[in-house]
Amino acid sequence: MRNAFIDELVLAARAGKDVALIVGDLGYKVVEPFADEFPERFFNAGVAEQNMIGVAAGLASEGIHVFAYSIANFPTFRCAEQIRNDVDYHKLPVTIVSVGGGLAYGNLGYSHHAVQDYALIRTLPNVLIASPGDPMEVRGCMRYLLENRVPSYLRLGKAGERNLHKMPPEVRPGCWVEIRSGSGNSALITTGAILQNAIDWIDMGKYADYSIYSMPMWSMSVKEVQLEQLQKFKEVITVEDHLLDGGFGSWMLEAVVQSNTLNCIVKPIALNSNVCGVVGSQAVLNKYGGLVP
Repeated sequence: MRNAFIDELVLAARAGKDVALIVGDLGYKVVEPFADEFPERFFNAGVAEQNMIGVAAGLASEGIHVFAYSIANFPTFRCAEQIRNDVDYHKLPVTIVSVGGGLAYGNLGYSHHAVQDYALIRTLPNVLIASPGDPMEVRGCMRYLLENRVPSYLRLGKAGERNLHKMPPEVRPGCWVEIRSGSGNSALITTGAILQNAIDWIDMGKYADYSIYSMPMWSMSVKEVQLEQLQKFKEVITVEDHLLDGGFGSWMLEAVVQSNTLNCIVKPIALNSNVCGVVGSQAVLNKYGGLVP
């Protein structure tokens, strides 16, 4: 996912897009293709994420689409005030790029767990969440964001995610992207790299007759458009590598309660609080946190 992101950013810069990349003293062996080719557009803010977002907002106020890149919690919780006041409030074209969503950096401990980031970001009215499920969806999200310069949060996996699409899908906020069509009237819908796990569950025979969809883009403003998509199914299970409280499943349930006639049952599968404070691999912590079929 990280390589797909930097590749799309390089292509955008070559095509004349007014973009810049700021990092928090990390990302090396990933960001070099952009930094080497466009050194005047690359900035290392150091281990100072609050300053990184402030600089990003300043550049964005001059018309530059800025991508601020760091690991998991660091570009979100550490600088929540700057995101809220400088980026969201002023509707600036800053994309906060969070690497290692969920428990991808689980072996580094709770400081690196990104299991509350959706809860924070989705309460900001102008920020669009882009949480792609594979590298091709990363490309689709990047192409949308580069054409629609809004405050955004791009949540990536750590590394090694396999392509589940043959080519970048067209993505739009609030729209479901079909991965597989099932034989029943039930569906799994995921957001983020956990899509890879959901595919494995179906391949193992669990939810074998379910359709599966990805939701690469969502936000506060597109809740109401979920009802039309939900009414096609009797049951929808949301899947996310985030705590249940305040996450994607909670967001979908908030959409459901806006209707008195919807017959679809929505059931979230998400992490529980057992993972908070625990160190382990991503696979071990996902299982420990209840993220199993």
